[in-house]
Amino acid sequence: MSFPTTQAVVAGALLLSCFYFGYLFHITGVGLLGPDEPRYASIGREMEESGDWITPRLWGEPWFEKPPLLYWLTALGFKAGLSQDAAPRAGVAVLSGGFLALFWRCLRRRTDARIAWLSTLILGSTTGWVAFSQVCATDLPLAAAFGAGMLLAFEGLEENRPSALRWAGAAFGLSVLAKGLVGLALALPLLWLAWRRWRDFAWPVLIGLAVAAPWYGLMVLRHGRLFVDDFFLKHHLARLSDAAIAHGQPWWFYFPVLIGGLFPWFPLAALVRRSTVESSLGKFLALWLAWGLIFFSAATNKLPGYLLPLLPAAAALLGIALNRSTHAPAALAATVLLLSSISVIAGVLPQALKEGLSRANMGEIPLGHVAVLSAVAAIVWWMAKRGSRTAVTGFVAALTITSVVYLKLSIYPVLDRLVSARSLWMEAAPHASNACAGDLSRDDRYGLNYYSRVPLPPCDSADRPVHVTRQP
Repeated sequence: MSFPTTQAVVAGALLLSCFYFGYLFHITGVGLLGPDEPRYASIGREMEESGDWITPRLWGEPWFEKPPLLYWLTALGFKAGLSQDAAPRAGVAVLSGGFLALFWRCLRRRTDARIAWLSTLILGSTTGWVAFSQVCATDLPLAAAFGAGMLLAFEGLEENRPSALRWAGAAFGLSVLAKGLVGLALALPLLWLAWRRWRDFAWPVLIGLAVAAPWYGLMVLRHGRLFVDDFFLKHHLARLSDAAIAHGQPWWFYFPVLIGGLFPWFPLAALVRRSTVESSLGKFLALWLAWGLIFFSAATNKLPGYLLPLLPAAAALLGIALNRSTHAPAALAATVLLLSSISVIAGVLPQALKEGLSRANMGEIPLGHVAVLSAVAAIVWWMAKRGSRTAVTGFVAALTITSVVYLKLSIYPVLDRLVSARSLWMEAAPHASNACAGDLSRDDRYGLNYYSRVPLPPCDSADRPVHVTRQP
């Protein structure tokens, strides 16, 4: 299906605006959060400063938990002269934007421009994709590399294009450098396409090995059995079944996580019909999503970010369904109405990050917000009824990104004060030579170590007058 040039320019400008305001705008408005961001950022900074881009090190000691792709992105950020808060996050945001461009291009080749725009607008403005596109974590690099591999492999097999398959091999190699072997396990739906065409995968496999094997080989040569046991046995196999990892969740955990990750677009799931998955692309996307849910749900240890590699498949299915369904106006109006909960999210999120969602006070949805968004939802329904589906979807995506900007401006200062260790270090920095780390949470300890650069000694072993703690 052709797509008018003017509409393509407008849609492209909208996507670029969503990328900037959703991912890059105010990216340093809050300090690094949780234990993972400052820990990964510390490793990337140490790589850049030491010149050793092979062995990940945390405070001088080898750290074998994750492979190096995120650390390399962070190190490149520091090498480019970015700040201590921008360097760990900017590379992830740029990688996310690059994947969205590839996502659009692959869907454009296999469907039409309208479905490609709808799916890309949906994916680029989902809560899960926006949130993980601006944090220093391994989930988005894995999702981008794995998603590129899946889309390019499908294209290469369906169109008999060896070049696409070779690029897919490179992408899967990057996925192994992003988070280990999980990307290969998630790629099993490709067997549905290629179980009789295994020879087509000879070159992609060799290219994937050429991308990923050098780092793994050098790590084995340098660290031997210590690396193999820690990286593969503990952080791969044990994460599937060992309850001692302390991320155990019930089998149904990922179903509400998927709904939350697709916020505010999950009402579009009601539009999915058998016709949505009749094509070879629809079947492939459904297998991608279903197998991922089965794989992650079967594992004992579960975290919300693990589900990110499934969001591109889900967004593409929603885009296909939205393009075809006669009930799209009602689903789009429901999507707008869900945005009335943004003010509640703004109030809940800081407490949820600090103490857990179960302890957070949910508050009430302001009736004024509901009234305004109800009027907007009615307009969206009317416009979609008149056939302007792509334009309406773009408007809803822009409204969603506007809500993201509101959240950044309203809650980042609160998160910075209550959750990030950046504000804690700013108060302690003038007294660093006389300070020690007091009774701090694990999150604060990693964050404080990152911002102080030289970890403060614990107060129970250092006789220093200034004790750095966080008031309840």
